[in-house]
Amino acid sequence: MSTAGGFLVAVSLSTQKGRPKANVAAARLIEHWGMEGDVHAGSGHRQISLLAVESIDKMRAQGLSVGPGAFAENLTTSGLDLPALPVGTRLAVGEAELEITQLGKECHHRCAIYEQAGDCVMPREGVFAKVVKGGTVKPGAGVFILGPAVDAKP
Repeated sequence: MSTAGGFLVAVSLSTQKGRPKANVAAARLIEHWGMEGDVHAGSGHRQISLLAVESIDKMRAQGLSVGPGAFAENLTTSGLDLPALPVGTRLAVGEAELEITQLGKECHHRCAIYEQAGDCVMPREGVFAKVVKGGTVKPGAGVFILGPAVDAKP
């Protein structure tokens, strides 16, 4: 059973690490792999990265000219408090399903955004997920909370 959610503002991918991702009209998420054609796809637990547009707006308020994909996120959402969702939460995103595997990340070096603004929201507010059911995602698609992971312990 799904609960209220938000929607996708943008879908983004890149073929090179350390670069902003380019917005695309649609992408295919591959079960247990990630986004087709994206440099971060693979068998690990950080197959897809998500960031809320509300987080990007915080950086815009600091004077940065940034938009979806600037923080190298694959999926930019609106209407969901992503950092408040616990690890194990399952999300329906377009035709696909994701399971949140990590909240935030440790930055080992200062990215270009940090150098410009003295701050970056991705380490605190970005989330990572694995693809548990593949499918197509595109801007405007709904993002719904399905609940905890199927194999999660109560």
